[in-house]
Amino acid sequence: MLRTQYVRIPHLRIFEILRMHEVFERYYDHGPIDVFLSDLQKKDGVFLVRRQRDDEIVGFSTLGIYHFEHEGRQVKGLFSGDTIIEKAYWGSRTLQSAFARKLLVEALKRPFSKQYWLLISKGYKTYLLLTRNFPIFYPDRRTEHPGLKELVVSYCERLYPGKLDHARMVLDFGPQANCLKDSVADIPPELISRDADIAHFAALNPGWVHGQELPCIAQADLLTFAKAIVPFIRKALRPRPNAPAALPDTAASLPHD
Repeated sequence: MLRTQYVRIPHLRIFEILRMHEVFERYYDHGPIDVFLSDLQKKDGVFLVRRQRDDEIVGFSTLGIYHFEHEGRQVKGLFSGDTIIEKAYWGSRTLQSAFARKLLVEALKRPFSKQYWLLISKGYKTYLLLTRNFPIFYPDRRTEHPGLKELVVSYCERLYPGKLDHARMVLDFGPQANCLKDSVADIPPELISRDADIAHFAALNPGWVHGQELPCIAQADLLTFAKAIVPFIRKALRPRPNAPAALPDTAASLPHD
């Protein structure tokens, strides 16, 4: 059994940070501690996934909260950073449930304002969280969403100036970018042939294996929750005794600012 708690960055203890990095290094190449710490300091908080029987950290997801000007109004963006969970617990929904609650709490703070989930993904499984659970998102194979694309460009240039390839709409951090280790989130040909969303991700970001990131965004304000995210929360809270593997890749790995 697992439990997830949200902790503000200043309240993290040293041994917790070291344990987070230990878990991170099991699944990523090119993840030195200094880069990991630098990225962590830029975030607001982290979801710590703990094993209940001994309170050991077995996963985590960092979170940054930002405000942007968009179409003449201030909007809020919740940015998912480094995210990983140990393989033995792939399929657990505790992290998804905690993140959904956080989205809802933040939306309630400004109920009439736009709120978005911001993420960059080098793994298709994170992209599927977007396509399976949010009605309005970018990139969407079914429609363009030019306004959302503008927001993606805006947050990429703010957080990673000069790293966005505007023609391909991918973030390229160079040869030393951290990348998922072999077989962590591979895309077999049969997956591409039977799932249009996975095929779309692979086409948009063929350099994922080298650490290139696909920047994404989903509308996640209170109106969205009222329409579609409440079923997502129910699904996240539902027990899954024989759940298949999920979320072994990054919900947005941000190694090179």
